[in-house]
Amino acid sequence: MLSKVVICGVDTSGLPKLNKKEQEELMLRIKAGDVAAREQFIVGNMRLVLSLVRRFWARNANADDLFQAGCVGLIKAIDNFDTSVGVRFSTYAVPLILGEIKRYLRDGNSLRVSRSIRDTAYKILKVREKLEETDDNVTYDKIASAMNIAASEVAYALDAISDPLSLYDPVYNKAGDELLLVDQISDKKNNDEAWTERAALYEAISRLDERERSIVLLRYFEGKTQTEISAKVGISQAQVSRLEKSALGRIREEITLTS
Repeated sequence: MLSKVVICGVDTSGLPKLNKKEQEELMLRIKAGDVAAREQFIVGNMRLVLSLVRRFWARNANADDLFQAGCVGLIKAIDNFDTSVGVRFSTYAVPLILGEIKRYLRDGNSLRVSRSIRDTAYKILKVREKLEETDDNVTYDKIASAMNIAASEVAYALDAISDPLSLYDPVYNKAGDELLLVDQISDKKNNDEAWTERAALYEAISRLDERERSIVLLRYFEGKTQTEISAKVGISQAQVSRLEKSALGRIREEITLTS
């Protein structure tokens, strides 16, 4: 992304520059309703947007989307700029452009974090920064003590504002050998012990008579109620309950004997 020249179809390497006098003259024409001057002013300030977008490239966000959000902020700044205030346009525009980019990043996050948690997290960051001035080993416990809150609250708040990672993000890449995050996550469900237990369960079910096996499969593999099974099998609900208990007892015995 750092070497990208074309963003949103705009060749950023060829963007024009406006000096102070040109900006002032164009702004006066804009306020007089000159549409062409407005377009020229927007293009002439896209370098400002680009310079601010660069700050957020480490967020792994799409450069085109960030640039578009920044341009929205630029246009809002142009439309609302008051020439009588006596400040440079860039001074007024920068906070609006940054605000739109940050709003895009916040709203585009698939994980919604409540305002109270974000506020707590930002307070934690300030406290941590202050503690790091005199302490090279600032822990959650030290931050929690300084803020008089639980260490778990510190951990939770900081985790909440962290950017989510993809399971397919590389965590190691050397000489063409790439290791993904998903490769480092173990599967505790599909291990040898789980497969053995599952095989024993299926074997025990297969030893049931046809009616009991049908009831167990409908009840625990298809999620049917005893009343639904009663209508399907053609027996009373009480009989279904009795056969179900009997079948479960036999399954336990079979698994106990094989384990």
